[in-house]
Amino acid sequence: MKRFQLSRRAFLGGAGATIALPLLEAMTPFGSSAFAQADSPTRMLCYYVPNGMHMPSFTPANAGAGFTLSETLAPLANVQDDILVLTGLANRPARPDGPGDHAAGTGSFITATHVFKTEGSDIRNDISVDQVAANEIGSATSFPSVQLGMDGGGSTGGCDSGYSCAYARNISWAGPQTPLPKTVDPQVVFDRFFAGLDPQASVEEKEKRKLYNKSILDYALEDANKLSAKLGAKDKAKLEEYMEGVRQLEMRISNLDDATLCGIPDRPGSSYNVTEKAQVMSDLMVLSFQCDITRITSFMLSNAGSGRVYDFLGISEGHHNISHHQSLQENYDKLKIINRWEIEQFAYLLEQLKATTDAENRPLLDSCAIFFSSEISDGNRHNHDDMPIILAGGGNGAFNTGRHVVYGTERPVANLFISMLASMGVSVAQFGDDSTGPLENLS
Repeated sequence: MKRFQLSRRAFLGGAGATIALPLLEAMTPFGSSAFAQADSPTRMLCYYVPNGMHMPSFTPANAGAGFTLSETLAPLANVQDDILVLTGLANRPARPDGPGDHAAGTGSFITATHVFKTEGSDIRNDISVDQVAANEIGSATSFPSVQLGMDGGGSTGGCDSGYSCAYARNISWAGPQTPLPKTVDPQVVFDRFFAGLDPQASVEEKEKRKLYNKSILDYALEDANKLSAKLGAKDKAKLEEYMEGVRQLEMRISNLDDATLCGIPDRPGSSYNVTEKAQVMSDLMVLSFQCDITRITSFMLSNAGSGRVYDFLGISEGHHNISHHQSLQENYDKLKIINRWEIEQFAYLLEQLKATTDAENRPLLDSCAIFFSSEISDGNRHNHDDMPIILAGGGNGAFNTGRHVVYGTERPVANLFISMLASMGVSVAQFGDDSTGPLENLS
């Protein structure tokens, strides 16, 4: 019997809306030996948090497998077996020329390159690790890479002691003078992913939804029903799961938008605005991996040196000021609360990736290589050694997770990036300013 074959680029469409599909068995040639390989791409995500960490509360007390999660890392309990905590890595190229550790460190976050100090147009960095991967494998997906964040702001002018805002507000770089700006509006991200690429069409679709209280999924419902009838049981269940996930996410975004319009304050410290937005962005990242819209993403939980006020956590001072703790216990206590909230947002993302399956019914997290860190280590010292680093996901078998790895001799974080690229099938001998080769003891 002839097996139903579906294009890898298939979309559901109707009334001007297009909905990308998840990766299904029907998209692969019947009996193809490349099936497992096609259904198991490695996905890279780089996750940035600002102002460093309170390292005594971040670093686990014991090394090896079965390590005890630290106070700050406790929210990762449900995914402890899916992470590597890496102690002893440094990003020495991130050190600034004079003051400016936040912007210089953020510019170097995933480039491992010493950036040129300027507030003008003569910015100079190098390509970031996500864009090295995008140049090699990005053509396989609708979006070669995606840059997301929570806080906006342009890339011109000065942001930190003589360093350009281009360094402070972007972590992805296509080249020495080309930072890739992030998208910070969940609705815009959703429209780009699921409602076509024409910005004007996206505006029209949003207006239709407000006027007629219809989801864009309703436009594609007839196509989905017809397609479902042609699929096998496994693909049918996966399509239904995927469509329900998109519908729920759209409802969450719509509710967030409506609540804001109805007068809920949009102050950065608002619990609803900040936490809900972080989780919606995580949901979007999961969906983008699930339907193979992109395999490469970067995300900034805040911009460099963020002064966000976490009043919903009972903290009235700005994060940046508190990070200059001056060894005061009261500041340590506040930093631990903020850092734990940041880890909670990261844990939410990992848990959603673990709960979502790929075309082989494996957790998406198994196929991910996720880098979590900050631009500095200790907020008072502004140091770039002993960085707070988590590597999450199995990288399709490349990483032996569930361990705390302590490197007795300092290693460049650039070495980790070489290993992450290798898990993507991208081979490079060097990366950044100070790499010495792949990072050992990851597998």
